[in-house]
Amino acid sequence: MQTSSTILMVRPANFGFNPETAENNFYQKQDSRSQDEIRQLARAEFDGFVALLRDQGVRVVVIEDTDFPVKTDSVFPNNWFSTHGDGKLILYPMFSPNRRLERRKDIIEQLMHLGFNVNEIIDLSFFEDSGQYMEGTGSMVMDHQAKVIYACYSQRTHPVPLDYVAKILGYSVIGFEASQEIDGVSSQIYHTNVMMHVGTDLAVVCLDSIPKASERRMVQESLTKSGKKLIPITAKQKFNFAGNMLEVSNDGGEKFTVMSQAALDALNVGQIQQIEKYTTIISPAIPTIEKLGGGSARCMMAEIFLPRTQ
Repeated sequence: MQTSSTILMVRPANFGFNPETAENNFYQKQDSRSQDEIRQLARAEFDGFVALLRDQGVRVVVIEDTDFPVKTDSVFPNNWFSTHGDGKLILYPMFSPNRRLERRKDIIEQLMHLGFNVNEIIDLSFFEDSGQYMEGTGSMVMDHQAKVIYACYSQRTHPVPLDYVAKILGYSVIGFEASQEIDGVSSQIYHTNVMMHVGTDLAVVCLDSIPKASERRMVQESLTKSGKKLIPITAKQKFNFAGNMLEVSNDGGEKFTVMSQAALDALNVGQIQQIEKYTTIISPAIPTIEKLGGGSARCMMAEIFLPRTQ
């Protein structure tokens, strides 16, 4: 199953600019507003986002962030864990030391309390000891139907933990280099979900960000082979988070493509029509979270694929 009808989201307590992650996340921008104002705006954006999902019948598990220790990026839980239909829950090695604080045992316990079955917890945080990282479904874009993981290598996505996860899940890996131009300098794209999205019938990809023709062709051919309708986006659209999407569903089986208002505004009419052929678009306005956090709508949603105990 490609989509989940249950999403876990963490309501931020101390959202703000994180200088540790800004080292290689060029989407983050500092701000002159007070920390208190930023926190309040981020919470309001979060609450509005949750309301839009629930209005469409998508189940959202909202977890309150803890005040201490301070975690500026807790609103992006998809980086530290993923869940799977056989009851596996995987914890991931994180690049930024202050983001490792986001891994909370009590969140897993809350999922179990809600009736989700966690059969096995696989903790890959030991990779941090050797400076190897892979940040969950930020680093990996998964095609669950075809059992393929797409991943662009970066300081936050290393090949060894990537191959480790693929073996655990029984998936194959399409690994490639992806880059973007920042102030005239070519830099690695830090997370794969910035430049591509894979849904049930659709794939949205910034092919222009894959410099090697052979790797670009490999990604295209893999997506086409798995039956996806390919929607290319430009580098400019990617900078507006148009690659950062997630397909979710509700209990009635309706499918939705979730992207921020900024991402939707960056798409052209033809691209929007193609997406709307297959899914309904949900587009929360999250400008504060995008500007200071450098992440968008997809990063805020951790899919819950775990089986139910009852």
